Amino acid sequence: MDSEEFDVLYRTSFGSLVAQVYAMCGNRAEAQDCVQEAFIRAWDKRHTLDRASSPEGWLRTTAYRIAVSRWRRSRLARRAPDRALQQERAVEPPDIESVALTRALQRLPVEQRRVIVLHHLADLPVAEVAREVGAPEGTVKARLSRGRAALAHLLSESERSEHR
Repeated sequence: MDSEEFDVLYRTSFGSLVAQVYAMCGNRAEAQDCVQEAFIRAWDKRHTLDRASSPEGWLRTTAYRIAVSRWRRSRLARRAPDRALQQERAVEPPDIESVALTRALQRLPVEQRRVIVLHHLADLPVAEVAREVGAPEGTVKARLSRGRAALAHLLSESERSEHR
């Protein structure tokens, strides 16, 4: 991939990748940073990236892994030096400005959240989601079904609480 093709990839993919990573991690600024870091890594590999081999999937996976790594590092940094003597601090809840869908997604198990974001927000077919998460297609379908049912319940619960 030459630099012109890379620029096109950046312009056409950045916004949707940020939205997808945001839906997975719940923090827009963090999602933008992670996607930007993924593009920086992709720039170094641009000669080996090929449009036919789904560079957007590579970028999405890389950005997701960066987000997970950052989350783990920040969680470890908040712990006291001697964890045996200290209680773990509570994690701050999502801020009030989070949209209902993001809040509901955050309440789902990670595996369900990830396949829902990839299938419904990234518009990937089940087979490609299965390949990206490293699970059989049947498992992905089960996670999608359970995740959608849980989301429907959480969103209706959220709507009921808003109308009170």
